[in-house]
Amino acid sequence: MVDFVPVNEPLLDGNEKKYLNECIDTGWISSEGPFVKKFEAEFAQTVTRKHAITVCNGSVALDLAVASLDIQAGDEVILPTFTIISCGAAIVRAGGVPVVVDCDPVTWNMDVSQIESKINFKTKAIMVVHIYGLPVDMDPVLEIADKYGLKIIEDAAEMHGQTYKNKPCGSFGNISTFSFYPNKHVTTGEGGMIVTDDDSLAEKCRSLRNLCFQPQRRFIHEELGWNFRFTNLQAAVGLAQLERLTEFVQRKRKIGAIYTELLSNLPQLELPLVKTDYATNIYWVYGMVIKEEVPFDATEAMQRLREKKIGTRPFFWGMHEQPVFHKMGLLKDISCPVAERLSRRGFYIPSGLALTEEQMKQVVIAVKEVFD
Repeated sequence: MVDFVPVNEPLLDGNEKKYLNECIDTGWISSEGPFVKKFEAEFAQTVTRKHAITVCNGSVALDLAVASLDIQAGDEVILPTFTIISCGAAIVRAGGVPVVVDCDPVTWNMDVSQIESKINFKTKAIMVVHIYGLPVDMDPVLEIADKYGLKIIEDAAEMHGQTYKNKPCGSFGNISTFSFYPNKHVTTGEGGMIVTDDDSLAEKCRSLRNLCFQPQRRFIHEELGWNFRFTNLQAAVGLAQLERLTEFVQRKRKIGAIYTELLSNLPQLELPLVKTDYATNIYWVYGMVIKEEVPFDATEAMQRLREKKIGTRPFFWGMHEQPVFHKMGLLKDISCPVAERLSRRGFYIPSGLALTEEQMKQVVIAVKEVFD
């Protein structure tokens, strides 16, 4: 009997058990444990940032990043429409207004040529989100931010180990965020990280993460924060994962190369771009877009693949088409045709770090049966 191939399975065969046992043996399981500071220090060094602040997931990392930049009611933040809801939600929760741009049809990242036309006196920041395996073209974004005095929030949730022009993703702009969800190159089950070179932003994020306790008067509060702390148990797993990041990136690129070689003869599919002049794909996920001449969409393709015991996930649904934002009176009557096409005709196949070559062959056979 053929086993089901999940869309993602993490690889946890390094020092994870050893470090977790150390937490249990010493009793240090909370956010006060020594692995937290060690993981933060190692991660900051990896992405060449001065500060790294652990939090309980990547979504709240965005919440704290937005809050630390003091985004106020009515302030506008430009972001790609083609991204996860967490990005828009962080802006809206702070009282800000999301202003979306469409994406590039080849890289699937935000179309940076559209940013400048969206800027007005209310614009306070640009939220850059690197999508699926290739980074956003950062140089034009940095130039625009400098020209108009805008802050940059860099969501590098999917970019562990990726670089832009040989500089680590997560090292750009005022503040950057990461996720450690199980499908990421570095996982802690749930978890996230904020990184920055700005001392005051780091201090603000650390305070907001920890209920805004004061050093001298712990239970007297000048501000309202959140309990977004990260445990020593999570940090232990994260440190073990981080030790293998270079290996994991190589493994992901190998998965991408095998899929591209075996699926490139299917004219019905647009496969991920292998590289640009500023980066080589790290295939956080291996996505594909069904061409218009195919008489069914991604939902139908995923159902057919599930029947063949292949796990899949749909692409993101654009921020400008999210019902929750429309109910708030936001992002109505906006057209982003590239994102709309990707949302309806894009999906990704199994590409987790624990994926075997045998499983990849099973996936390829199923994809070819569906499309050939």
